[in-house]
Amino acid sequence: MTQRIDSHQHFWRPARGDYAWLRADVPAIAPLVRDYLPEHLAPLLQAHGVDRTVLVQAAASEAETDYMLGLAMAHEAIGGVVGWVDLSRIDAATSLARMARHPKFKGVRPMLQDLPDDDWIALMPHPDTVRVLMRLGLRFDALVQPRHLAPLLRFLKQWPQLPVVIDHGAKPPVGAPDSEAFAQWRKDIAALAALPQVCCKFSGLWGEAPPSTHHRIDAAVNAVRPVWEHLLECFGPARLMWGSDWPVLTLAGDYAGWIAVSEACIGQLSAGEQAQVWRGTAQHFYDIATD
Repeated sequence: MTQRIDSHQHFWRPARGDYAWLRADVPAIAPLVRDYLPEHLAPLLQAHGVDRTVLVQAAASEAETDYMLGLAMAHEAIGGVVGWVDLSRIDAATSLARMARHPKFKGVRPMLQDLPDDDWIALMPHPDTVRVLMRLGLRFDALVQPRHLAPLLRFLKQWPQLPVVIDHGAKPPVGAPDSEAFAQWRKDIAALAALPQVCCKFSGLWGEAPPSTHHRIDAAVNAVRPVWEHLLECFGPARLMWGSDWPVLTLAGDYAGWIAVSEACIGQLSAGEQAQVWRGTAQHFYDIATD
């Protein structure tokens, strides 16, 4: 069985109260408003050869990061945690130093897609906080949509030593490869990929595809393949990592289905290149300890 690291998954308990986006009154989101915990994901990991995951923040709170670090202490399969601090605050450096004492704390993710200012990442992070992020050897997950790519590029040019991974390929218009929006995404992603510090996650794309592709593996493959081909051209296998985006994934399909969609793309590579995308890139980028 192919050995994998899932570079992007979430756990949450809505009763904790800090997941502002998890709203039962929004029909598209309502199915996610329930507990998703390690015992729910464990059988899927075992079935598909996934021995480590990266647990990524889903709330803009330090309390959720502490909650995730607690889960990581209790569950060996969690190889790394990507948390949250307010990068615009100089005192966030204190929080980063505290969190970094945990061996599985790997980096931070500001929820850029939910902020009202598309230019926030280019304008608001406090320089001293970013310096501490780098000094501690931490990484930066960029939760962005195509409209954020130009500001993200400006930010990264200021900090060329900061290791960055773009989540979900920046959520392009999957299924619309001939559109003007897709052409602009291609251009902007290529500009970011030209920076050697930038990696990208092949994750979260089924949910960006048209609803007609949901729960239909062949249709999803056709929709996702143009995105995969451009990401592969821009980043190469050594800077691409596979992730599931579970449980958000369940709005479009299931874990086995996304494995199948991904295999249709990744499986065209050589054995060594496949191993990089399925496992090696994530292991190296996040410095994940494995058996």
